[in-house]
Amino acid sequence: MASWAALSPSIVEYFEGEDSYRCGYCKNESGSRSNGMWAHSMTVQDYQDLIDRGWRRSGKYVYKPVMNQTCCPQYTIRCRPLQFQPSKSHKKVLKKMLKFLAKGEISKGNCEDEPMEPTMEDTVAGDFALINKLDIQCDLKTLSDDLKESFESEEKKKGKSPKKEEPKELIQSQHIEEKLGSGEPSHPLKVHTAPKPGKGADLSKPPCRKAKEIRKERKRLKLMQQNPAGELEGFQAQGEPPSLFPRKANKSNQPKSLEDLIFESLPENASHKLEVRVVRSSPPSSQFKATFQESYQVYKRYQMVIHKDPPDKPTVSQFTRFLCSSPLEAENPPHGPDCGYGSFHQQYWLDGRIIAVGVIDILPYCVSSVYLYYDPDYSFLSLGVYSALREIGFTRQLHQKTSQLSYYYMGFYIHSCPKMKYKGQYRPSDLLCPETYVWVPIEQCLSSLENSKYCRFNQDPEAVDEGRSKEPDRLQVFHKKAIMPYGVYKKQQRDPSEEAAVLQYAGLVGQACSERMLLLRN
Repeated sequence: MASWAALSPSIVEYFEGEDSYRCGYCKNESGSRSNGMWAHSMTVQDYQDLIDRGWRRSGKYVYKPVMNQTCCPQYTIRCRPLQFQPSKSHKKVLKKMLKFLAKGEISKGNCEDEPMEPTMEDTVAGDFALINKLDIQCDLKTLSDDLKESFESEEKKKGKSPKKEEPKELIQSQHIEEKLGSGEPSHPLKVHTAPKPGKGADLSKPPCRKAKEIRKERKRLKLMQQNPAGELEGFQAQGEPPSLFPRKANKSNQPKSLEDLIFESLPENASHKLEVRVVRSSPPSSQFKATFQESYQVYKRYQMVIHKDPPDKPTVSQFTRFLCSSPLEAENPPHGPDCGYGSFHQQYWLDGRIIAVGVIDILPYCVSSVYLYYDPDYSFLSLGVYSALREIGFTRQLHQKTSQLSYYYMGFYIHSCPKMKYKGQYRPSDLLCPETYVWVPIEQCLSSLENSKYCRFNQDPEAVDEGRSKEPDRLQVFHKKAIMPYGVYKKQQRDPSEEAAVLQYAGLVGQACSERMLLLRN
């Protein structure tokens, strides 16, 4: 039987086969294909390992494109923030924000600098087909209730009180039943990371090189007085935490760092004040609960204006399932980031009101961007680009305490879709090889992608997936309130078709996750 750790294990329900649905990128009616599973709960380490194998979550639904079959292959992309230098166009966005905050200036004539905004159908490709499948195939709420009733019935037969000391395995199962009962499986919304507005960098030109050292030093001293603790809650855009990258000896030709550009000093009589707050969304913190309605209203307005949704479509339940519900367990290890690991909303407060929200996951090795929505009245600030730069800076900040947390995941890169290629302009960045799951610098991938939508980036023909499933019998199964290896479970089953589904699942999640996560079987 599986050993029990301080954290409850991930519990997933895999949906056999592959989804085939309309592609939101090329509009092929049945060309988009993916595998999926419902996560009742998930540890941050398991999710980290899954996204490093090409998986992605939307709410509690976790999916993986079938890369060699789908019409628009979606490659996992990550930026390396520690080496990141803002491009000319990135600097333009940051300076535009500073001018607005300092003097209230609104830049005009920059609309041509923004790429096309995606429609909701582009962002949520195939959702309705998936929702229908989930409704028909697996009513997980009913399943959870059935499991609870079965557990209680067995307790009564044995004449035991749940409060009495129980075998270790039984206690594990009871905890798992509670996790199953906490899910909201009806109509989960699967969303590809939304393309964020903002023209990409001109990579052929060197970055601007300027230095204002006296101002930087004065700013640094002032900020150390204003924000000595560098706390995340109420983190001010113009108050740089002292934990950020220290200043180096100045040279006139040394480019400004990202922090220099974000935390440029503002005059005492600045027109506006911007503050960024990181609040835990799952389980919801008190700050998240207190700001839920205001945050939802921004989302509703964003959907109605940007994506032309009717007023009754962006409901509270849709917002909650899509952007608030998460299977990730909150973890606060001593050497982790001060805010802990898990799912968060990064709220952008302008003059005391929310104007944008970045939905992010903080994982052992990365900050993973999930989605961004904003008040359309502030589209002129290029909030998509600005929030991405802030999230890169946030990753650099977290790295100061948690050294292994050093990447920024931007979701999927789709080379065949022009408006999704902008992600490749946050450099240096890497793409995930869809066959061997190793990271390859994007520069080495682009020529291959010009010739073929689907590519194996690993140039070593002998290389294989080192994390592949090698011993499927060690895969962990949760069945009838018991945790057991698949090798034990399959001896009890008579349905030969079940083995194919389990082996498919094992191959997709890899050996390590298959041994840690519990695969729920009826």
